[in-house]
Amino acid sequence: MDVSGVWVLTMETPQGGMPPSVATFAQEGESLKVTMKGPQGEDMKGEGTVKAEVIEWSFSFSTPRGDMTIVFKGKITGETMSGEAQMGDFGTMAWKATKKK
Repeated sequence: MDVSGVWVLTMETPQGGMPPSVATFAQEGESLKVTMKGPQGEDMKGEGTVKAEVIEWSFSFSTPRGDMTIVFKGKITGETMSGEAQMGDFGTMAWKATKKK
């Protein structure tokens, strides 16, 4: 399964949905490179894997409270994917993404 392309990603927080983000995936074999806009509009770059319909990637960045890593894990179903993101020490959030046409 090749997820290369642009995807629109939404996340659900305990306070409600966050504005959609645009994620660009570049896949070679099982290796994945991801670029996504962060909350302050910065480019976040991450890496991960795609194995059959299972996708996983992570971003690491610095915050005023220290370094943080977000790990996305999910399942791909055609032109959609969904799963959970581990938000450092802050718990998990559900996410969904749809491939942009």
